[in-house]
Amino acid sequence: MNRKQLARAVVAVFAGATLAGAGYFAGMRHTMTDSSASPAVASASSSGDRIDPKTGRKVLYWHDPMVPAQHFDKPGKSPFMDMQLEPVYADEGGGAAGVRIDPGLQQNLGIRYATVRRQDTAEGFDAVGTTQFDESQADVVQSRVTGYIDRLYASAPMQRITKGAPVASLFVPDWLAPQEEYLSLRHGGMDTSLLEASRARMRALSIPESLIASLDQTGKVQTHVVLTSPETGVVSELNVRDGAQVTPGQTLAKVAGLSKLWLIVEIPEALALSVQPGTTVDATFSGDPIRHFNGKIREILPGISTTSRTLQARLEIDNAALKLTPGMLMRVRVGAQNRKSRLLVPSEAAITTGKRSVVIVKNADGRLQPVSVTVGNDIGDETEVLGGLNDGETVVASGQFLIDSEASLKSVLPRLEGATGAGAGSQAPPSAPVAATAAVQTYETTGKVEHVTGKDITFSHQPVPALGWPAMTMAFSKPASDAFPDVKPGQSVHFVFKQSDDGYQLTKVEPAGGTK
Repeated sequence: MNRKQLARAVVAVFAGATLAGAGYFAGMRHTMTDSSASPAVASASSSGDRIDPKTGRKVLYWHDPMVPAQHFDKPGKSPFMDMQLEPVYADEGGGAAGVRIDPGLQQNLGIRYATVRRQDTAEGFDAVGTTQFDESQADVVQSRVTGYIDRLYASAPMQRITKGAPVASLFVPDWLAPQEEYLSLRHGGMDTSLLEASRARMRALSIPESLIASLDQTGKVQTHVVLTSPETGVVSELNVRDGAQVTPGQTLAKVAGLSKLWLIVEIPEALALSVQPGTTVDATFSGDPIRHFNGKIREILPGISTTSRTLQARLEIDNAALKLTPGMLMRVRVGAQNRKSRLLVPSEAAITTGKRSVVIVKNADGRLQPVSVTVGNDIGDETEVLGGLNDGETVVASGQFLIDSEASLKSVLPRLEGATGAGAGSQAPPSAPVAATAAVQTYETTGKVEHVTGKDITFSHQPVPALGWPAMTMAFSKPASDAFPDVKPGQSVHFVFKQSDDGYQLTKVEPAGGTK
């Protein structure tokens, strides 16, 4: 009975081993079939989708991480390094616009975001203005008779003067005869009509009524007349001196008032068409920034300045407190009559390369992408966007000076992608990190020395996880031709390297397991 049970057990074990062997060979055959089919699936025609059978993800192309610019249509061994080509998947952004930046790198770059927003704003702008005399309110002091300046009270131009203050005293010889004639007729008891005729003659000779009244009261001939200022202000012009002869209609002085001044605003040529008479203006002076001087543009002066390329607009401002004087420079905010809905971004977000304006947009998947935009006028600290963006999009508001360059946005953005390799596990292109202010990052691994030259050392090294490199054989440049003189082929070493403009450069080479 025991022998039968033992025989049955032996048979069962043998049968199980046979089935296991069959299953093993079947599995191996299936694996080989799948393995042989993988290249065919992966390297399907470019017209169809290439699917990686291991991951089921769509492959855009294969490349060597050390030479990322060279693309291949199918997998295989790299012609540049002793390593297999690696796939670039569609969901990794190979076909998506922009790049993904590690959050830590974003913080190092000082990247700050802002939201594109639409707002009703007035199309105002900042300008510069200069105060001037209001020529429309200037008064002149003229002589109506032929005479001589007996005394000049206003001694020099730009002298302040009050209303009714004397400007000059004139001696008028021609006034002597008509006054004596009038006194003779009066003392002779002549008819009233003759006296009136004599008075009319004196008025015709521009003898003031006040002087004729004084002649009646005192009976003394007056040959001097004092010309006074008609306005409180400044003697802006003084055209005579003491003892000078004056003729009828000659201007002795010009008095400009200070209670009202003109403000001449320099309008940039690009904004000339946006300013019309009636536009509001708010002006401030650096000496009194709290007080604002308001007004409306009265007229646009014709002609563009050939030197400053500006159009001049003129308005009248109130200076009753007499705190302003002509020639002062004013900061002017020119408003608009109507408000308009505009798409706005921070002014610092717009990058002007000379040929176009660009903003860096953050896509929904977190990638950064340069977008060409058409910008309008600046409104305070913001800039109007006429095209290229939509309301609600997110843009880089600061730090973009580390992203953009005058050379090419396309050549700089991949450098950001390479700089994220350590943090995000992405493959790093052989270009230097963009953040010049960040510390130079080093990488280390172990390997065997294969070849040594004056320029470089070739290693068969272990994987470098920080760069996403597998184990491979490649050459690293020396910092100098006489560096690492004790390194020989066949040695097992531990080495440290960094990324440079010429590729990857060694910084330390020491025997594995100890420091040399």
